[in-house]
Amino acid sequence: MTTAMIADDELILVEFLKTELAVLWPELKIVATAGNGIDALRLIRELSPAIVFLDIRMPGLTGLEVAAKLQETTSTPRVVFVTAFDHYAVDAFEREAVDYLLKPPTRERLGRTVEKLKRQMTNSEIVAPAAELLARLSAALKGEPVKSRLDWLCVTRGEDTQLIAIDEVIYFEANDKYVSVFTEEGESLIRMPLREIIDGLDPGRFWQIHRGTIVAAKHIAGTTRDFRGRTLLKLKSRADRLLVSRAYLHLFKPT
Repeated sequence: MTTAMIADDELILVEFLKTELAVLWPELKIVATAGNGIDALRLIRELSPAIVFLDIRMPGLTGLEVAAKLQETTSTPRVVFVTAFDHYAVDAFEREAVDYLLKPPTRERLGRTVEKLKRQMTNSEIVAPAAELLARLSAALKGEPVKSRLDWLCVTRGEDTQLIAIDEVIYFEANDKYVSVFTEEGESLIRMPLREIIDGLDPGRFWQIHRGTIVAAKHIAGTTRDFRGRTLLKLKSRADRLLVSRAYLHLFKPT
């Protein structure tokens, strides 16, 4: 049985990868997950997984630092980097020796990674990221701060699990057990407390307008009053009217 490990400080992405890999490669066994580079390096050395899905940016040690330290050992797993960067960094991965996943990965893209890994597993030679590759990536990403914001959400829509970018969200609305996520495509559900979502959002881009409602500022069209004198928020791309509680009316006072 082929073993693998996922190292990423975004728990939503970890769960998404686990779910998608279970569909695309049922025989693959995920032996561990890690949320920081120090734990990732320790678990890799302890468990010796054949494959590691390694986030480039993590607390403690970056994915690049973990990969570099792995090169010093005799038993090195195949590394699939997970990155949020565009082509200037992604270009460095275009070789058979190592693959990348650009966040958020689609099932089709992850499927190509799985096929590449399966082909490589037939080769007894262990393939690791080259020192030149690590140096190029380190130089490309030098000086960029570590992000702590939510960038993606793992949501359910009917029987499907999907990964959507935070930029696609129009608003969040808390229900009894779930939080509804509204986009132009419709409504999805996420099993994450609204408080945790708020902590991961940029307050300049997402405004809380009610105890259970958060709205993307760029999708706000304006406000109106109903017959009861309540302030309702109008959206640019949806017909919904969202109640603004008194605690947040100051956001919509003319300046």
